[in-house]
Amino acid sequence: MQNHAYRSRQLGLPLATVFAAILVAVGALIGASGAANAQQTTASSDRIWQDLKGDVFGDRAILVDSGVVRIEAPKRAQDAAIVPVDIYIDPAKAPAGIKSVTLIIDVNPAPVAATFEIGKDAGVTHLSTRVRVDDYSYLRAIAETQGGELHMAQTFVKASGGCSAPALKNQDEAMATMGQMKLRQFPPQETMTKAQELQLMIRHPNNSGLQRNPLTQYFIPAHFVQKLSISQADRLILSMEGGISISEDPNFRFDFTAHGTGQIQVEAIDTDGKVFRNQWPLEATGL
Repeated sequence: MQNHAYRSRQLGLPLATVFAAILVAVGALIGASGAANAQQTTASSDRIWQDLKGDVFGDRAILVDSGVVRIEAPKRAQDAAIVPVDIYIDPAKAPAGIKSVTLIIDVNPAPVAATFEIGKDAGVTHLSTRVRVDDYSYLRAIAETQGGELHMAQTFVKASGGCSAPALKNQDEAMATMGQMKLRQFPPQETMTKAQELQLMIRHPNNSGLQRNPLTQYFIPAHFVQKLSISQADRLILSMEGGISISEDPNFRFDFTAHGTGQIQVEAIDTDGKVFRNQWPLEATGL
């Protein structure tokens, strides 16, 4: 099932189509398996990774723990549906820059949680978000340099049931506020980089397709933010192609190097084709 998803991804099929196929199969299995499944271990998670990495990256070499990228998450999650994850990039160890970072959760029904493209000269060295984790699993960050090298860091998280956990909001409330955005801006730290931080919050149910309606017990169709672009004056800072593993009400915090005083522009597109846009002036404290 996982291999089929990744081959479809390589062939260029829309992510929504790929996820729909996965979720139909997974939904059929849930009743038969459920809580009877044993929790994964570091060894079983790693076996899953060995099976799927070729479908994501082909036969390309992946350097492990080289220091280019680092990933942090709680060893045991308090809430499997909202697991905080931080990804750090060391620019000194990737002087040519990082092109993209792929976040993978081995045991999730759709293991590729998101792929983040980093804008040229954007200066992103830290990115955090929140994810669903379906079972004990390695979380992996694979960074691709501008030269095409792949570097991986990993951390093991103990969490269960995140992909099928009930939504925090009822569906009516979620739909009424869907697409609303808030941007927090943090002034540069007193460092040599003078990097500024932004935190983007988007109201969206980000339904995984594995959650049930509490009244009907039918599965709620998958509906999530699939594409996201964050720019300053049309200059890309960060973009994302995401899936069902990003938590409800997506939240992204990252640092970047501001270029001039241009506005921060955001565009998000979900799997229903709805487009949400907003923009904000760059605060004076961030200049």
